[in-house]
Amino acid sequence: MGVGTQSHCPYCALQCAMTLTPPEAGTGPTPVTITPRQFPTNLGGLCQKGWTSAEVLTATDRITTPLLRGADGALHPAGWDEALTVIATRVRAIQAEHGPEAIAVFGGGGLTNEKAYALGKFARTVLRTPNIDYNGRFCMASAAAGANRSLGADRGLPFPLADLAGAGAVMLLGSNLAETMPPSVQHLADVRDRGGLVVVDPRRSTTAALTGADGESGVHLQPVPGTDLVVLLALTHVVLTEGLADQAYLADRTTGATEVQRSVAAWWPERAEGVCGVPAAQLRATARLLAAAAPVHGGPGAYILTGRGVEQSTQGTATVTAAINLALTLGLPGRVGSGYGAITGQGNGQGGREHGQKSDQLPGYRKIDDPAARAHVARVWGVDPPTIPGPGKPAVQLLTSLGTPGGPRALFVHGSNVLVSAPNADRVADRLRALDLLVVCDFVPSETALRADVVLPVTQWAEEEGTMTSLEGRVIRRRRALAPPGQARSELWIFAELARRLGSGVHFGTDPAAVFDELAAASGGGIADYAGLSHARLDADEADGGPGLFWPVPGPDHPGTPRLFLDDFPTPDGRARMIAVDHVGPSDDVRPDAPIYLVTGRVLQHYQSGAQTHRVPELERLSSEPFVELHPILGFRLGIADGDLVRLTSVRGSIQAPARWTDRIRPDTVFMPFHWSGAGSVNRITTDATDPISHMPEFKVCAVSVTPLIPAAAEPLAAQGVAS
Repeated sequence: MGVGTQSHCPYCALQCAMTLTPPEAGTGPTPVTITPRQFPTNLGGLCQKGWTSAEVLTATDRITTPLLRGADGALHPAGWDEALTVIATRVRAIQAEHGPEAIAVFGGGGLTNEKAYALGKFARTVLRTPNIDYNGRFCMASAAAGANRSLGADRGLPFPLADLAGAGAVMLLGSNLAETMPPSVQHLADVRDRGGLVVVDPRRSTTAALTGADGESGVHLQPVPGTDLVVLLALTHVVLTEGLADQAYLADRTTGATEVQRSVAAWWPERAEGVCGVPAAQLRATARLLAAAAPVHGGPGAYILTGRGVEQSTQGTATVTAAINLALTLGLPGRVGSGYGAITGQGNGQGGREHGQKSDQLPGYRKIDDPAARAHVARVWGVDPPTIPGPGKPAVQLLTSLGTPGGPRALFVHGSNVLVSAPNADRVADRLRALDLLVVCDFVPSETALRADVVLPVTQWAEEEGTMTSLEGRVIRRRRALAPPGQARSELWIFAELARRLGSGVHFGTDPAAVFDELAAASGGGIADYAGLSHARLDADEADGGPGLFWPVPGPDHPGTPRLFLDDFPTPDGRARMIAVDHVGPSDDVRPDAPIYLVTGRVLQHYQSGAQTHRVPELERLSSEPFVELHPILGFRLGIADGDLVRLTSVRGSIQAPARWTDRIRPDTVFMPFHWSGAGSVNRITTDATDPISHMPEFKVCAVSVTPLIPAAAEPLAAQGVAS
């Protein structure tokens, strides 16, 4: 075997550590062999996706040359000069006719920090458009909005993941860690032994099952979909009315406690049970379990963690706020061994939103409408502050405005597959068809890439240098282990070349280490301060056995900040803000013509839209098609047997998939994973209604009818790609 390269997994934000070793003389089935490494997040473990991640590097349909759509409507190979010239010519023509805002950019949470930073800079200085957002709007927006307004900063976990092991209780709301981040479950072993794991999920997910068949390892609360906020309001009610709150902490470290106490007074457990379906006795027992673990009562500590299941909602920000209110009431945030956090999903979902892909942010987590922030970043970029555009449209609004009068006429897509991952996906397909130009950077022909006018081949994770920021705010190094195939290039090179062709005088570096240095300068003084970091420092830290550094790192001698909020909160008065919220319910609630709740989520073998994992034969063999999970009681009532093909219909359309009977789900609810396109693409029928604060779409609940489907009416489930 050759010399190994230390890097990290290309998938989720756990960023499991691995060593990539090339086989001798290229004799192996893949270009590198994957070996897990000991690291604080994965503790030497990998999931099925991590073990097989090298296979995507040699996908049989890997894009290795630029592609241009010809007069015959098909994509054909082209040279880089021709492809970039076509893009530049068409961008100039569109902007000459419609203005700078006619160009839009959609990024991804899997891009390295360097590429995410450069993409935001490219959009605002070269294209001069405000219209940039990214798929992290679908992932962490509600958690970010809730944490920012209550705690003053958004870092998914403001503490190391390993801290969970010492807690007496951990409550997970809307997170199925056992399938989405399997190695992370090791950190819950001690909590389970203490009987302190609380899982809130309408399904008896793999994670919920960790509470034990008889609850010996914890508690599974199984609310009506869309009512998690009610559960939190009731738990806070019990903590306050039973005298379990940390009153000294509330007085010293928070504001707004009185208003929150008044607001939750209306949510006594019996009333809450009538809305969320969780028995009042179970709500009381859970509140007491969390309180007993809290420091104020001499417990070892407690954590409250939220995930997409409660955040992807029109009341997602309110639900996150309620979770933070409960944590503050118990005196958890800012104490070693306790806290509130949000489970970041995408590999660089944290870093991706910190440095300029969000429509309202500049690098360092600065607000784009803040004059001081604009002046600081303008100095780094070498531009005048007034030339930096203001806030743009958030993701759903941006996608639905494509090709409309006054809306963008061209779209650049980087690291995202919106035709599968966006809500109400058929509407997105219509909007893409209305564009004058669609440019997609990708390494495989995703459903979105297959719709593009120009496809640019880019490097994958093992073919590039850079940094990622894990779910804990830990900045780590991604390293190149092999050369990219064919003509694949880094987006950093693409941005520099397009900037030159478009006549921009703004400098775009192509060396990831130099781009990171610029990012560090741009972030300096911001909430997400990377000023004291560099590739060299991160390399030296790892060489000394270090596990990466946690932001903020404001100077080269600063050791990093593993735990936030220990002394105060980054708010004007140093206190956390408790904000009263109330339950409204889902935007698309059940009704006579759509009497069943649909919830969506992931399966162990696949990731996001499946563009990568569907190309791994072993993963595809284990999970080859979409399915509809429903309770046998619901199956009997609807005349649907296990294995029958069923149709799900919402006001946005219909899809189909085989039924799977299971008693792990509520009888009023069906579940579908979202990793497939075609006839079984569940996001074709999910709602694109959004949270009014975070603008996050309500993926996780909508109303559907479920009917058996006769074989003659069925569409081919194997179809890959949204129908034209």
